[in-house]
Amino acid sequence: MSDSQKMVRDQNRPIRPLCSMTEHEGVITLRLEMPGVSKNGVELEVEGSELHIRGKRTSPTQEGRYLVRERQAGDFSEVYTIDETIDRDKIDAVMEAGVLTVTLHLREAEKPRRIAITAR
Repeated sequence: MSDSQKMVRDQNRPIRPLCSMTEHEGVITLRLEMPGVSKNGVELEVEGSELHIRGKRTSPTQEGRYLVRERQAGDFSEVYTIDETIDRDKIDAVMEAGVLTVTLHLREAEKPRRIAITAR
């Protein structure tokens, strides 16, 4: 590839893990893609009404010069607002195959409740 054919990407853009968020039966699930990040490279913390996800992606040692480099190294930080309906004691996180899955449970009192109808 000649110098004029090299792909150039903005290396100064912030690092943001791709995220999908779903809700099913009183459970909110966040899945954040974090290739190259170990579970020790991520920190989760609840501060008031915010869930903070912080981490660091390191760059592997590479011989030669990059022709294309889209995966950046450095610190990242995401903040998600959570309200009082979330049970802060039931927040779980699992890192598997470069995907961080964070599970937030609604408080029992906040979950929808089906009311049975009886006949008279």
